[in-house]
Amino acid sequence: RRIGIGHADGVNVDLVFELTKEIKRRALEEKDVKGINPREKIVKIVYEELVKFLGEEKAEINVKKKPVKIMMVGLYGVGKTTTIGKLAKWFTHRGYKVALLGLDVHRPAAIDQVEQIGKQVGVKCFTNRKEKNPGKIYSEFEDELKKFDIVIIDTAGRDALSKDLIEEIESLEKRIKPDENLLVVSADIGQAARSQAEQFHKSCGITGVIVTKLDGTARAGGALSACNVTNAKIKFVGIGEKLDDLEEFNPKGFVSR
Repeated sequence: RRIGIGHADGVNVDLVFELTKEIKRRALEEKDVKGINPREKIVKIVYEELVKFLGEEKAEINVKKKPVKIMMVGLYGVGKTTTIGKLAKWFTHRGYKVALLGLDVHRPAAIDQVEQIGKQVGVKCFTNRKEKNPGKIYSEFEDELKKFDIVIIDTAGRDALSKDLIEEIESLEKRIKPDENLLVVSADIGQAARSQAEQFHKSCGITGVIVTKLDGTARAGGALSACNVTNAKIKFVGIGEKLDDLEEFNPKGFVSR
């Protein structure tokens, strides 16, 4: 029954078997501790294995160099642009000078959204509505972006993975050489997370995951699959619709809740 629930929530079934196998092994092999009953022992093992599964410690973004270039990738509809605003506000509150760069040249609304987000957060936003080559847009502003501590880059999303999207991401990865490639996934993504994560990781090398919409009923099973595929830890979680609703991900606190 537990495995069935995991599969429905988007956790790849192989990962569930791997997890339950390790829990069973430890439960059988580890000696009982005086004062801890069998139920408490199992709960402790499950807690520890889930924490290990989610990366154990917080994974922070290294901001020692300047500028730190953070490229955001993910499909359309996962809340990528809103997450960019949340991330910009999070860094701004910590004293960093942040800029946004809009490289989604396929949807005019995407440029509007990233500019609006920039105004809301109070950070500089660089866009070019006339240019349809995202690499050229980056080159246009490259020198000016060096004046900032952190540059957060919006890239194109699609309703589904496509050849032209993949080629564009690969081209931007080579041109920009980001310090972080963060995959944005929705908590309710389900089994599709695995294939998306594999392709994005192949294209640009995912360094971290941000899970959005964790304020709903979904519990981010798909995001766990994404992390497993890319060996990248969850770095932030979106816990609401407001620009302040972003938290650094702490595996121990998450599993405890």
